[in-house]
Amino acid sequence: MGAGGTDGGGSAEDRLIARLFAPLARHPGALGLMDDAAVIAPPPGHDLVLTKDALVAGVHFFPDDPPASIARKALRVNLSDLAAKGADPLGVLLAFAVPPGMDEAALVAFARGLGDDCAAYGAPLLGGDTVRTPGPFTVSITALGTVPAGRMVTRLDAKVGQAIVVTGTIGDAALGLALRLDPGRAGFAGLGAADLAFLKDRYLHPRPRLVLSTALREHASAAMDVSDGLVGDLAKLLAASGVAGRIEAARVPLSAAARAAIAAEPALLETALTGGDDYEILAVMPEDRLDAFGAVATAAGVGVTVLGRTLGGQGLTVEAAGGATMVLKQQSFSHF
Repeated sequence: MGAGGTDGGGSAEDRLIARLFAPLARHPGALGLMDDAAVIAPPPGHDLVLTKDALVAGVHFFPDDPPASIARKALRVNLSDLAAKGADPLGVLLAFAVPPGMDEAALVAFARGLGDDCAAYGAPLLGGDTVRTPGPFTVSITALGTVPAGRMVTRLDAKVGQAIVVTGTIGDAALGLALRLDPGRAGFAGLGAADLAFLKDRYLHPRPRLVLSTALREHASAAMDVSDGLVGDLAKLLAASGVAGRIEAARVPLSAAARAAIAAEPALLETALTGGDDYEILAVMPEDRLDAFGAVATAAGVGVTVLGRTLGGQGLTVEAAGGATMVLKQQSFSHF
């Protein structure tokens, strides 16, 4: 996203970058986006943590979503990955492909939304690329974070007999997507305007739990963010650690809006358990760390719920009311 270099100084792309995106490059190593690369160094005694997600119109967001919201979602899903690793943001790289019909006003709004969140989360723009495409609007962000050396929280170190916990509430984003796709279905018919708006917003605007990064480093054995669905993502974490787990569906934290929708249409419980886009933190930690972790989360205004425990063996069991094992059609969202 350099404003000079081989793209040719003074081009329309250069002017776009200089006007809309260079002001977001507040890190001195970004060089004002005047070069083809940035140069940064992690703080002494720290490791770099890198993550990347791409979002495509019609897959990860609706083509008519507000451009500022698209930018915020693209940034926040990456910051959620950093949070789950116990990392603090250092900066981001942005690439996006502009389709026909995306006008100047939309690009201005996109840059404004990105800039507001870069400032709010302490993640300055470091560089990237802009291209034209005949296809859908596509946004890809690479986020860089730092952790004290050797302290990144992986998926690999959960142990048998530890607590499985999750932050916030689960299923709101998946229900928000279902609402956007079929607003007339039974689960949503009786919801008030505030509940409907809440579910839609949870799909559109993830809430990366960066305030818990330090606490995760101090207390969690393993962690990841819930991007593809609670059940499927927990199964991935357990498999990576080589342990099994059991959780109770009745313990899964639900918002008032989600509870009302599920009460009206019980089949939506499976949507909440297996749908994507929650971007909450799923962690495994020793029992004696729960109080300390919970105290930090409570002080930050983030709920924490114990879902179950890790076990010896393999696989994940989801226990329904009465103790029966739930049989789910699909554990999580998948592109393939």
